[in-house]
Amino acid sequence: MSIVKFANVSKKYYGKVALDNANLELPSGKVVGLIGPNGSGKSTALKLMAGLIRPNKGAVTVCGKPAGRRISDEVAFLSELDTFYSFFTVKESINFYHGQYRDFDLDKAEQMLKFMQLNPDARVKDLSKGNRGRLKIALTLSRRAKLILMDEPLSGLDPIVRELIIKSLASFIDLEQQTVIMSTHEVSEIEPLLDLVVAIRDGNVLKIDEIDHIREEYNISLVEWMKRVIV
Repeated sequence: MSIVKFANVSKKYYGKVALDNANLELPSGKVVGLIGPNGSGKSTALKLMAGLIRPNKGAVTVCGKPAGRRISDEVAFLSELDTFYSFFTVKESINFYHGQYRDFDLDKAEQMLKFMQLNPDARVKDLSKGNRGRLKIALTLSRRAKLILMDEPLSGLDPIVRELIIKSLASFIDLEQQTVIMSTHEVSEIEPLLDLVVAIRDGNVLKIDEIDHIREEYNISLVEWMKRVIV
């Protein structure tokens, strides 16, 4: 069963094409990687799935419903940008999300704080970039949303933090109930988690393939496949 479908979707910003007549259908219960160079349309695709923007042409559906503002109950979106109230503590941020989202799992959030080694009493404004990244992941994965969208979750983080976040993705996602779609440049690090990969360049969906098929058919890594398909 598909959880996301793009039917002839185009999106422009001030005349510049971000997605060009994209057709895409992604199954549920998978971890999907969107890969491609900067400006290829990855973030635009995620925002369309989250209902944060609308296409200029075509239709985007999530869980069989048109992707719009009302889809937020089905979707948890992790932005590349920080979206915290800086004067909150970590614990206050958790409580705020708990009050905002009906599907927010407070027990899971508490577990993730411990796993991420975050001090509940620390002010968000005093956190390092790495710890803000950990907090974003904890807030996002503590929701029981059917679809989790992550825009560059490892961007700009040091190797130790990236490793911890990858472990959290493996430990705290329920693929019987959830689907994860993420854009990333950290292709080699995230490859072990992925089931499916979507290659995008210049607003065009070039290819969709399963990671197991890439390994069995071509006997190459995802990085090598990416070079063949995108470059």
